Amino acid sequence: MPSPNPGATEIFRMPAADATVPDLMGAARPVHPTLTIVKGPQLGETFELDGPEVTLGRDPKNTVFLNDMTVSRHHARMNIANISAGLATIEDLGSLNGTWVDGAFATRASLRDGSTIQIGTFRMVFHTNSRPRRIDVEA
Repeated sequence: MPSPNPGATEIFRMPAADATVPDLMGAARPVHPTLTIVKGPQLGETFELDGPEVTLGRDPKNTVFLNDMTVSRHHARMNIANISAGLATIEDLGSLNGTWVDGAFATRASLRDGSTIQIGTFRMVFHTNSRPRRIDVEA
């Protein structure tokens, strides 16, 4: 059926569940903070960080095992013990190639929701996955 107004702009809305947009987390909504690899050999892998301290490196005993020669065996350590207060940090453990946070070289840095971490050929995104909290206001 032809448009009643041939010169009018038409609006097309994309459905919310667009199949062309990847949903890396799927339907699962983690309770703990996560680290998702967005670039590198293990692309798309997500680690749920359920302890107060997280180790990252090439040694398989690390919490986050990054299997690549550009990563030191014991590359970095994250402290997420106070994540409920919004405090998370990452510390480089004297690695050969260093640790980068949000595009800057860091020996120790604070992490926030959405921070990017570069270790060797891996680029990862940190998410706190904190739930919105109700704030009661006194009248």
